[in-house]
Amino acid sequence: MYDQKKSLDLIKSSLKEDIGKGDITTSAIINNSDLGSAQIIVKQNGIIAGVDIVKTVFKLADSGLILDAFAEDGDNIFENMQVFRLSGNISSILRAERTALNFLAHLSGIATLTAKFVERVRDSGAKITDTRKTTPMLRSLEKYAVKCGGGVNHRMGLFDMILIKENHIRAAGGIGEAVSRVRKYLANNLINTIIEVETANLADVQEAVESKADRIMLDNMDLNTMRQAVDYIDGRAEVEASGGISLDTVAAVAQTGVDFISVGALTHSAPVLDFSLLL
Repeated sequence: MYDQKKSLDLIKSSLKEDIGKGDITTSAIINNSDLGSAQIIVKQNGIIAGVDIVKTVFKLADSGLILDAFAEDGDNIFENMQVFRLSGNISSILRAERTALNFLAHLSGIATLTAKFVERVRDSGAKITDTRKTTPMLRSLEKYAVKCGGGVNHRMGLFDMILIKENHIRAAGGIGEAVSRVRKYLANNLINTIIEVETANLADVQEAVESKADRIMLDNMDLNTMRQAVDYIDGRAEVEASGGISLDTVAAVAQTGVDFISVGALTHSAPVLDFSLLL
């Protein structure tokens, strides 16, 4: 689940960003006491994410608005389907419209793209996971949307899992030394978490296995090298494939036998799902 408190603060800031000193177009055209209803329809097939966010946006804009949702996060939705119905003050509905649709379109786009990746690897046992390549301040929501699409979350940030990357390895002078320093740090600070090591070639993989890493990332390796790495690791660590993996290549990557496939595109390149609000 996403961080609800942070999300509430984010929604308040987003409404303030859009409304500013007031919606001058709506104020000029519509009487502030006018009541009406509206519907939000989806204009293409996909997976919905952000239902509670939409509810919160409209309730913050006007607690008197009544909103009914006809889908739950993670549901399949279909072109021209009505996913929400609102009733109440028309000015309030219009003030909150764009903020609500921005969240809904972005998060549903992530969920929809994730579901496509998940479907491509369904028979392999590999899990699709996200990365830290997220929009600043939206990470909690974006990672939640990945889960709505059937993916799993990698670490939330720098604080909740060890991932020894290329620059850490260079700074330490090698994988073995980097892992040794990490184990000492975890012990001294009473931290219990897995240790993942990024590798670029089979020599790195061998060193990561010898250091007893919990998970080994195969970064930007070709399929043949991945297969050799998985065979060599032979269950002694979890295996994650990473680096430029697309819908066209993910099935072949999954067939190498990796446990996880991390895809930065889930959050940094997902196209929005198209929604529209109509009075």
